[in-house]
Amino acid sequence: MTELTVGTSAPDFTLPRDGGATVSLSQFRGKAVVLFFYPKDDTSGCTAESIAFTALADNFEAANAVIIGLSPDSVKSHDKFAKKHSLSVILASDEEKTILSAYGVWVEKSMYGRKYMGVERTTVLIDTDGKVAKVWEKVKVPGHAEEVLTAVKAL
Repeated sequence: MTELTVGTSAPDFTLPRDGGATVSLSQFRGKAVVLFFYPKDDTSGCTAESIAFTALADNFEAANAVIIGLSPDSVKSHDKFAKKHSLSVILASDEEKTILSAYGVWVEKSMYGRKYMGVERTTVLIDTDGKVAKVWEKVKVPGHAEEVLTAVKAL
């Protein structure tokens, strides 16, 4: 597992995104990037988190930040998810789990004694120079988007 260290360069990526385009980390140089990794489209926690970030999207934009949600779901799944919940955040698809692994969020999890691989809900704040500014691990959704916005404004 890769340990993300504050001050190091965030691993760059180019991935397919909702709407059929691609998204690259490098295209946002000069802006802060909020990269939130979530396990699955349209599950309760992931939906609540995506809606919370969408609700604050204008505030993030005003603070010169862009929000990207990233999960192993397909673009088709992202499109359905975004439409169903009127999401305005970018949803990137990492079906190969390359970027999830590069950021160290594709981990062994355990539920009811069964071990499996999955995404650990994590948010990474990347500064305008592409460096890791802050990492939130094992995110609890309530109040999280607001906490991230406060950190963006403090950059």
